[in-house]
Amino acid sequence: MGVVVNQTIRNVIITCLGFGIGAVNTLFLFTNFMDKEYYGLITYLITASNLIWPFMVFGIHNTLIKFFSSYKDIEQQNRFLTLVFVLPSLIALLLGVIGIIVYDRILDLFTNKNEIVQPYVWTIFVLAFVIAYFEVFFAWSKVKLKSVFGNLMKELFLRICITVLLLFLYYKFLNVIQFIYMLVALYGLRTIIMGIYALRLHQFKFRFVLPNNYVPVIKYSALILVAGSVATLLIDLDKAMIERYLPIENVAKYSICAYIASVIIIPSRAMHQITYPLTAKLLNEGSKGELKNLYRKSSINLLIASGLLFILIISNVNQLFEIISDEYELYIWIVVLIGGAKLFDNMMGNNNSILYNSDYYRLVLYVGLGMIVLTIAFNILCIPVFGITGAAIATGVAVFCYNLTKLWIVYAKFGFFPFTRKTLLMLVLITVFVFSFYFWEFPFHPVINIIIKSVLIGLTYISMCYILNVSKDINSLIKKSLKGA
Repeated sequence: MGVVVNQTIRNVIITCLGFGIGAVNTLFLFTNFMDKEYYGLITYLITASNLIWPFMVFGIHNTLIKFFSSYKDIEQQNRFLTLVFVLPSLIALLLGVIGIIVYDRILDLFTNKNEIVQPYVWTIFVLAFVIAYFEVFFAWSKVKLKSVFGNLMKELFLRICITVLLLFLYYKFLNVIQFIYMLVALYGLRTIIMGIYALRLHQFKFRFVLPNNYVPVIKYSALILVAGSVATLLIDLDKAMIERYLPIENVAKYSICAYIASVIIIPSRAMHQITYPLTAKLLNEGSKGELKNLYRKSSINLLIASGLLFILIISNVNQLFEIISDEYELYIWIVVLIGGAKLFDNMMGNNNSILYNSDYYRLVLYVGLGMIVLTIAFNILCIPVFGITGAAIATGVAVFCYNLTKLWIVYAKFGFFPFTRKTLLMLVLITVFVFSFYFWEFPFHPVINIIIKSVLIGLTYISMCYILNVSKDINSLIKKSLKGA
């Protein structure tokens, strides 16, 4: 766990900084420097590209992590890496040709209430292409157990650049149209930098011959394409569905509430950068004991960390919206439902890593297909009735069902279960904290209220976790921090 803890701590710091800058952008700069319609447009373009790039990359970034450590022959490794490098371009070419043929029909989808999208539809494809290759190069670095730089590019680089662009927009160095084009260019620049870094970590020679095990490689990629896309769909499909039923400014309103709740994923995003390749390595080596230990530790540690964030968000969300532009209102149930879904995701530990890197990934395919259908159906039913809160209801139900199914698969096939009595103890503790602090407000400025409540919650929560000895890793980290202080 030394490598995991070391890189996880650095990744947590980077991810926290990234989310902090993202929060400033999302909650304050976008809401004050840009019209709701254009804010909704930019959110929609990025959302739509996030729904497309998993199909463009064809699951090859997950395939790279699963199979790379199994190659001992350099020639076979070069063939494999050539396939990894070339395949997304071939699929992008195919999708591009199809897109050109049906481009007019795509534009017709936005002829009614959201015509503002039409001139920028082409950017969705470009964004999807560069994001696909960024994920390939990021996976490339992960297999060398070097996740920090990639995380820096993913979490910090874009957000800092977006802050600069928003300031340029405010001081009229850019107009909103130039802002959109510059944003697309930044995504491309990020991919180029990540590609240079990845190729320096591990160079290879192009071999335009398929590796000997190309059948299982292609088969895995094809199956993981759907299975791996489910997580992306569950994150971004709700925003795309809102655009179908409501004016595009509602995408911006929903995104603000969803972003606040999404802060809960910080610990898992940081830890998974290193646990994913480590899980693949343990599975390839058949180290079931170590894998079970990693499963339980990742679950309880992520629950402790994300539980604190969940409490802080719910307890402070009312004060937070007092300092956000009056054009945007709080939809508390969006925050609660999306936050609860993210908390459940964290409780699963490295469940996804185990499934995607094992021989049972095919089962995730069938589950994923079912979840896609379920998510779309719930969005169609809920959004017209409950508005943008309906999208959160649909996402919450779909995530809950999806995670329960994956939990059962790992237990049935491996005999592993991530939860213990300490998991129940933590859930009770989190619930008590939420109800204790949500209704407690100080008669001060909202910012001062947030700071005071956060400090009180943080100190009390950490102390309780330490006293109850919920996690040896967390207790050890606290002890080291106290000694260092």
